[in-house]
Amino acid sequence: MTEREYLVVLYSYTYFGPARTKLLISFFGSAKSVWGASKLKLTKTGIKTVVVDNFIQYRKNFDLANYFSRLKRGFYQFVTINDSNYPKNLKDLDDAPLVLYIKGKILPSDINAVSIVGSRKMTSYGREVTTRFASELASLGVTIVSGLAFGVDAMAHKVCLEHGGRTIAVLASGLDIITPKSNFFLAREIIRRGGAIVSEYPLGYPPLRTNFPNRNRVISGLSKAVIVIEGAKKSGTLLTASAAAEQGRPVFAVPGQITSPLSEAPNFLIQNGAKMATSSKDILEELNMQLKVDLETLENLMPSTPDEKKLLEILANEPLHLNEIARISSLKVSSVSANLSVMELKGMVKNVGNGIYKKI
Repeated sequence: MTEREYLVVLYSYTYFGPARTKLLISFFGSAKSVWGASKLKLTKTGIKTVVVDNFIQYRKNFDLANYFSRLKRGFYQFVTINDSNYPKNLKDLDDAPLVLYIKGKILPSDINAVSIVGSRKMTSYGREVTTRFASELASLGVTIVSGLAFGVDAMAHKVCLEHGGRTIAVLASGLDIITPKSNFFLAREIIRRGGAIVSEYPLGYPPLRTNFPNRNRVISGLSKAVIVIEGAKKSGTLLTASAAAEQGRPVFAVPGQITSPLSEAPNFLIQNGAKMATSSKDILEELNMQLKVDLETLENLMPSTPDEKKLLEILANEPLHLNEIARISSLKVSSVSANLSVMELKGMVKNVGNGIYKKI
């Protein structure tokens, strides 16, 4: 076995975690040496005897050949923190996973990634806002990262795919255990469309409650920024925002109705220093991303979808309100809003105020 493979099997003993695993490798000189160390030598590092005993039993029962065979059969890849193709956004974090499992593709362009997270119990407002941000950012070449959970997470993934974008889902379990089970087909579609599902947990590892804070740090770590859309004040949404802040990532929050319990998280974040986001422009201007909207200016001046063409034709003669445009086009208001926002970023239309748009 190679040193990379020894790191994979060593890191599969999840109790050690990234910090302790790095210390052990530093002490013994290699992952291979840690994996083969005696009980006496392991105890001398200061690890409790019960933990050492558990680790020795774990490696005794670990079927090396079968594990790598399962990875191969399931088309699961892995990258280690020492590999050149390890995600750049994640690599510099103090607590970056030493091993990341991937099904699908991680591309260099995924350095331009933004996380969209929020409540599992999404309101109609949350649905509309998620659709707007995910569609705008995806259309401009931003990779959307989220957690494949119910509500905002799943909606962000779906909308991204609908607009031809790239999306990455981070799991709190092994990649062979998709949760919630009802999102199995969404995960498969993410992979089929060229995106990826990723996890730091080994195959077969269940989605324990304690895994989710670790999962959340990977979501924010893969991203240049985190957008919070709805969430209760005590929720996993705030954990992701907290992880982002600790990592030095900008946290954006979409304001919500003060009477809604699901607006507590974003409104709390805004009160405590998060940046308020009302459009994708807020994110793009803050991050100063070099996206395909900058590289394909000429192409972007032309309508790239049937809906864009239809909206330009409607606005050809006079400025119109968003609701009037939706009525004439027979499109949903949320779809019209998302399309017009992207078209504005492309320089095709302009919002002159109060929901009124005109063709440029």
